[in-house]
Amino acid sequence: MTTARFRLVDTKVTRWYHSISRCVRSAWLLQDDGTNNRKDWIDQRLKELDQVFAVSVGGFSIMDSHLHVLVRIDDEQAKTWSPLEIAKRWTRLFPPRGADRKPMKPTDEFLQLRANNLEWVEEARKRLSSLGWFMKCLKEPLSRMANKQDECKGAFFEGRYKSIAILDEEALLTVCAYIDLNPVAAGIVSLPEESPHTSIKERVDHAKSKGRMCDVEEIRNGSVAASKVSGKVEKGLWLIPIEDRRRLGEEREGMREGFTFGQYLLLVDYTSRTIRKGKASVSKELEGIFERLGSSADIWSSRVKKLQSKPWMGRFLSASRDRLRALAGKIGVRRLANIG
Repeated sequence: MTTARFRLVDTKVTRWYHSISRCVRSAWLLQDDGTNNRKDWIDQRLKELDQVFAVSVGGFSIMDSHLHVLVRIDDEQAKTWSPLEIAKRWTRLFPPRGADRKPMKPTDEFLQLRANNLEWVEEARKRLSSLGWFMKCLKEPLSRMANKQDECKGAFFEGRYKSIAILDEEALLTVCAYIDLNPVAAGIVSLPEESPHTSIKERVDHAKSKGRMCDVEEIRNGSVAASKVSGKVEKGLWLIPIEDRRRLGEEREGMREGFTFGQYLLLVDYTSRTIRKGKASVSKELEGIFERLGSSADIWSSRVKKLQSKPWMGRFLSASRDRLRALAGKIGVRRLANIG
């Protein structure tokens, strides 16, 4: 029996979720054939939704037949928004329409009228921190646009998206790397930073544009200096930063404290070499990274390979058996299937 979405997504369990959506029949409906720009549209739409919802994007990968999105639900942030702010954000998604059904710019009177309806405000606040509504606003407009381009009707995506709860920091970094390496695993590119329509390329391109990143070749070679690239290199990037620098005075919440963008690139590059060659050498810097993660190269590689072999199975991902046992007891079941 299908489990209700509200039982699968619970911010009291975790705020991090890996969402997977497949095109119907796994058809290559997102493939760029020179006549459509569907992947570019998704790229831009993710940026727009990240600015509207209390759902922040940490990673993404857009393939020909499916897409991956790693998100963090910031429902506490939504509680701080005023009724007028809620009205402004909602009308960016669903603007008022005129008699010709074309979108109109909302007037101040329209926004205030919405803000004065407190029942509507609370419902909209709930939806603006909902993973379900985030995915709806991502997929539904694309489906309509694609059907119009193809001059057809019917479903574009499969009915439900997959949502996997990420329960700890090591699992979070594993999923982030797995998502970024989808094009490498598919043989589309050989280097992670060359992967089109992925968060890793978005991060690298942003760093290059700011002139704040060490040469990518040095990072691939395991340069110690490159691995210590400051988290400031991600400043201004719309994606969730890899490094959580709030204790250093930054306002934005990142993925992991004390884990830099450069170290993440080293980790991703190592993982990509295990995918391409089946094995890769582990530098002293990488040994230090795995030690800080409480893991090892073998465990890390094994977990990524398990994700690649069965990405559609299971509801949870954790690097800790104790975390799974504790959660199983909390929700009243004997055991939980762990993808990793």
